Amino acid sequence: MRSDAQPHRQGQDSAAEFVRFDHVDKAYDPRTLVIRDLNLIVQPGEFLTLLGPSGSGKSTTLLMLAGFEHPTGGEILIEGRPLSRQPPYRRNFGMVFQDYALFPHMTVFENVSFPLQVRRIPASEIARRTKDMLGIVKLERLGDRFPGQLSGGQQQRVALARGLVFEPRLVLMDEPLGALDKQLREQLQLEIKHIQKMLGVAVVYVTHDQTEALVMSDRIAVFNNGVVDQVGTPSELYEHPTSAFVAQFVGENNQLHGTISELNGRFCRVDLASGGSLRALAINVEGAGTRTVVSIRPERIVLEPEAADTENVIVGRIEELIYLGNEIRVRVKIDDEKQIRAAVPIAQTRMNLEVGSMIRVGCPAENCRALREP
Repeated sequence: MRSDAQPHRQGQDSAAEFVRFDHVDKAYDPRTLVIRDLNLIVQPGEFLTLLGPSGSGKSTTLLMLAGFEHPTGGEILIEGRPLSRQPPYRRNFGMVFQDYALFPHMTVFENVSFPLQVRRIPASEIARRTKDMLGIVKLERLGDRFPGQLSGGQQQRVALARGLVFEPRLVLMDEPLGALDKQLREQLQLEIKHIQKMLGVAVVYVTHDQTEALVMSDRIAVFNNGVVDQVGTPSELYEHPTSAFVAQFVGENNQLHGTISELNGRFCRVDLASGGSLRALAINVEGAGTRTVVSIRPERIVLEPEAADTENVIVGRIEELIYLGNEIRVRVKIDDEKQIRAAVPIAQTRMNLEVGSMIRVGCPAENCRALREP
């Protein structure tokens, strides 16, 4: 990862440092590094999401922070002090997992109060703090029920309350909403975010769901094959990706392959493999003659007649129209192998779109990002 080498791109502030991964490696055999040279900062009170596909290293990173796995090289520090010699139970981190891990023989109240009991908090304080936490997660009337009597969403709220009740400064969450249906998951995303901000606790959250990461996070670290491609706020990653992987993985994206034919300041000219050329922002390309991938978000695509006013115009045939209420998704085939997807708001649709008809699509050069080909 290149976080400290490129602090502006990664969006990190070394002056506001709580946890630091310092050149951390992790290997399970002598030949394969699952984490390579990880440099990452968790800031006080922030919601940092580790996002990436399966096998990218995000869960391994969380397990090393929890103390269930140990770095092969480098060090993890909290407030400047190494964590490597501290066992998990001494790190005093809250933990919330996808499978809830509730005690089935204990009531909701007993499950939530358990971390306070093992810390030998006075009984009156346990009762007060447990009651307050059940109120925060909206379970104050269910304290005498058992986990088997609760819905999945209620069980996850119990797990969240148990991870927060002893007032940790850091909570680790590994795919906590993965087992829930879409509507409940979206509801709990906002609830967890609001609770985290209210309590001021730092959260490191693992997910492979891009939308979940965009909704919940202050910053996101995008993992790819054991390294972090980019760290930034949700808007930075979505609007200003610095790699073709991040552009494709975070949100929906069009990718057009081509070759740089001209590089002039902030912009470049790209000869497309599908024919024609376009002008794009030069993000991390190396010069004329090099291969590139041009990234264009579907909502930045415009259709005729507005396309005629843009610098980049491509002609294609409408292959599919999908009505989504607030917008129409238009899939346009531009050659035998390549297509472009456009997201057109209903209020801006000024023409009759028909499958099979030819159409011009356009995109302003500042919305086209030329990235180094993987």
